[in-house]
Amino acid sequence: MPTNDSALRLCRHGALLFILGLVSGALIPMLTNSRMGLSAHVAGVQNGMVLLIFGLVWQRLSLAPRALRVAELSSIFSMYAIWGALLLAAIFGTSRATPIAGAGFEGAAWQEGMVTVLLYAGSGGILLGAGLVFWGLRANTRVAAA
Repeated sequence: MPTNDSALRLCRHGALLFILGLVSGALIPMLTNSRMGLSAHVAGVQNGMVLLIFGLVWQRLSLAPRALRVAELSSIFSMYAIWGALLLAAIFGTSRATPIAGAGFEGAAWQEGMVTVLLYAGSGGILLGAGLVFWGLRANTRVAAA
């Protein structure tokens, strides 16, 4: 059974990431690539909302304790990783992992690599976390309907 601690933790991280997304929006004019800064701002706000929503539905999930922990940790990590990668891309001016918003910019090889790893890790993490949340909600509706 999901714990209230996990739900509260997800909500707290969601609220924090929402605020960080808002703050990063205020920094857009100071960033190397302001278009990427806008992407980071939007991602921070949206990712914060995802964590808040996960926290609000957490008690409805039907998953094993280990799956719940994986869903929680991968969701939290991935939402920060994606926001952080986009913010770093805006600061560094990288473009390899984000060719549309990064068009016309190029960072050092280590900067491009760091942003790429964070984006891919975050993307994989949220696919895992969201997939588990979906599965947990799906299983719950089957039980409730029976």
